[in-house]
Amino acid sequence: MTYIHPLAALADPTRRQLYARLRRRPHAVGELAKMLKITQPAVSQHLSVLRKAKLVLSRAEGTKRLYQPDPKGLARLRADVDRMWSDVLGTYADSFKDMQ
Repeated sequence: MTYIHPLAALADPTRRQLYARLRRRPHAVGELAKMLKITQPAVSQHLSVLRKAKLVLSRAEGTKRLYQPDPKGLARLRADVDRMWSDVLGTYADSFKDMQ
């Protein structure tokens, strides 16, 4: 399975909507398709991208597969954003040093 960067996966507005729904509670593909008014194959493709980005997990429950956020993936995403923010703040601070 190829790894996709979480920010790239969440760049798509439909995937962001799916992920927002999953953050509330686990859902099956059919439920998500009805909520967002898109086809089940389209939902499955979007969930595949989120899974490759390690942002969601799936588990079998009876005849359904339920999808939910992967806490480890979310922690990695948060760490990436924190690093980027630290880099931005460092660059900003450095720009003031250059002015003096």
